[in-house]
Amino acid sequence: MNSGDFRLLIGLGNPGATYKSTRHNIGFMALQQLAEKKGVSFRQQKKLHGLLAEVREDSNLIRLLMPDTFMNNSGRSIRAALDWFDIEINQIIVLVDDLDLPLGKLRLRAQGSSGGHNGLKSAIEHLGTDKFCRLRIGIGNPECLPTERKSKTISHVLGNFTQKESSIVSEVLDEVLLGLDLLTKQGIDHAGNRLNAYTPKALE
Repeated sequence: MNSGDFRLLIGLGNPGATYKSTRHNIGFMALQQLAEKKGVSFRQQKKLHGLLAEVREDSNLIRLLMPDTFMNNSGRSIRAALDWFDIEINQIIVLVDDLDLPLGKLRLRAQGSSGGHNGLKSAIEHLGTDKFCRLRIGIGNPECLPTERKSKTISHVLGNFTQKESSIVSEVLDEVLLGLDLLTKQGIDHAGNRLNAYTPKALE
């Protein structure tokens, strides 16, 4: 992805107040913070099965999409947005939580498998390819024995961040916004060099 090609930013999460502050919704949190910083608001778009906001960056119009289909059917909303706005797959980036990355770590990739993430799995199914840019935002995994992990994963990802974690998340989201700005201006290589090496000050 070259600078200036970026057209659609998709945050993954679950709609509704129940899930608002959960770890699984960190993709939504990043978009909401970006919208607040840019002074724009999200509006319901039934034809896109989600909430949409628009940000003007110089001559570029960047759309922010939060699917309201619930995580497991996120791809339906992404496909609808690409078709409606005539956006190419190489012009999108998906923001998603990552259970296998420690809290505070980021991974920007131009393509890749779902890694077992149901939101990415749905996106890949609806787009027919895994060759789209994604930023994985680490949420850490439940601290338990490997044999207990599967049973505790759901409660972990659908649980709220602790007070200590929330301070780290605040730093991380600030960095995500800086990285996205770099991505739109200088492309994925420059943004990746920064984001993939990032460590929050709270963890240094």
